[in-house]
Amino acid sequence: MLTKLFNDETGFIVSAELVLIATILVIGLVVGLSEVQHAVVSELNDVGDAIGSLNQCYSFSGFSKRDRGGCVTHAHSVGSHFNDTVDDCDNNQCDIACDAPSNESPKW
Repeated sequence: MLTKLFNDETGFIVSAELVLIATILVIGLVVGLSEVQHAVVSELNDVGDAIGSLNQCYSFSGFSKRDRGGCVTHAHSVGSHFNDTVDDCDNNQCDIACDAPSNESPKW
């Protein structure tokens, strides 16, 4: 029985095929997930651009209520104004700078 088990080669082809198929699937999965990552980052960049392009300026006037003679003020509120300025990275205005490639250090 041990000699028959030792000489049995019927499962070898199936194992090699499974390893090949598994390798191809893992490579395809890595490439697919990389593309999903790029798509998600692109969409989040679009959302950030949309938020950065919103105009947040506002203003409102004040009011006051005085007597008919104009001597006594019963209610008073001042107005306000805010002017939105452009931030550093609104709408992809800033670039991400990458360092230049460098050689490997010598191995001792």
